[in-house]
Parts: sequence; structure tokens; C-alpha cells
Amino acid sequence: MRTYDEILAIAAERKGGVEAVLRDVYIPKLPHEMAETPDAVWLAEMAKHIFQAGMSWKVVEGKWPGIEEAFHGFDVAYVAGLSEDEITALTKDARMIKSAAKIKAIVDNAKFIAKVSAEHGGFGNKIAYWPAEEYFDLLDWLKKEGARLGGNTGAMAMRWCGRDGFVLSDSVVARLIAEGVIDKAPTTKAAKKAVQDAFNTWRAQSGQTLNTISRVLAQSIDA
Repeated sequence: MRTYDEILAIAAERKGGVEAVLRDVYIPKLPHEMAETPDAVWLAEMAKHIFQAGMSWKVVEGKWPGIEEAFHGFDVAYVAGLSEDEITALTKDARMIKSAAKIKAIVDNAKFIAKVSAEHGGFGNKIAYWPAEEYFDLLDWLKKEGARLGGNTGAMAMRWCGRDGFVLSDSVVARLIAEGVIDKAPTTKAAKKAVQDAFNTWRAQSGQTLNTISRVLAQSIDA
């Protein structure tokens, strides 16, 4: 497995320099900033990335003001309390992207967030202090306890809320395969551990965030 600096050099050669590789990299929030993030923000980001899965982001962005209005600003207590009749009405609401399964998932995630928030004094408190060295465990927890947060959906929601982490895009997976870390997209416990161990190694070598390492891997290869 190449070192972080070696992979950064490959990416820099491809993209025209280190600055180009790292341009617009997501800067994570500090833990105390994440802990203060309102529950509604977490729910909104989950909802946005659930809607975007398999759909043009431009469509979602275009309808987003109406979606936000229909969900009352993603007030967690309100969304968690929606009745079956109210959920059905949302599937017919002109403001919405009319996917019953996705709308139901957002309601389920409101219940998930409310439960975690009550136990930890805010959903952000649970997320903010989850160790970076165990980030894949966080993604698996979101997939298991939340609704439709598997794949890269949960990871993207976390990133947009300011959580440091990696996103296993096709390019990142391709670099991990090229480095012999895995031989295909990781789905088994052993493969996920191998990915986490690799990121932990590159993090120790570089002192960089998981966000930055993920970006460097993605920029280092054509996938």
C-alpha cells in the first residue's frame, strides 16, 4: 500500500498540482460545533440525500424549498408525529418528490433522531464524538438504525453536516483496490475493517482529515 504522500503525488500529477487536488475539500466542523447542530439540520440533510439517491440533484434542489415547507422546516417532533394519513397526503403534495418509500424513510429517520437526541442531549452529541478511527462503524450504525441511509447516503449526509469522514465513491474504491486494500466495494466486516485500517494509516502518516484523504484518493485515479 502506497503512503499518503505517494498517492497525493499521483493525484497532483493528474490534476496539475496539490492545490488543485485539495481545492474545495470539505472542512469538517469541530466536535463542539457538530454537537450544537440542531436536530432539524441532521434530518434535513438525511432527507436531501435520500431524495437525491438515483435522481438528479438539480431536480431535488429545484423542489427543495417546497419540500422543506411541506416538512415544516424538518422539525423533528412534527415529522416524527406524522400520521399515516398525513404521510399519504404528502405523497400527493405538488411540492414534494412523490416517492412514498422515501417520504416514509424521512419520517422514520425523524423518529430515529428523536430517540437518539433524547438519550444523548442532541443527535449531534452522538455523532460529534464518534471516534474517527471507527468511522465505518458509524456508517453501519446509521444504516442499521436509520432508514435508507446505506450506501453513500448516510456518509454524504454526515459530510454535509460537518462530520469528518470518507465517502466510498467509485474513484475512492478504485484507489483502494489499486492499493490492494480490497478487491471490490466493501460489504463484508473484514473488507470494511481493511478500509478503516487503511484510512487510519494514511491519517497517522499525514495528520489530515478523513475528508481530505478521501478527496486525495478520489483525485488519484480514473474510475
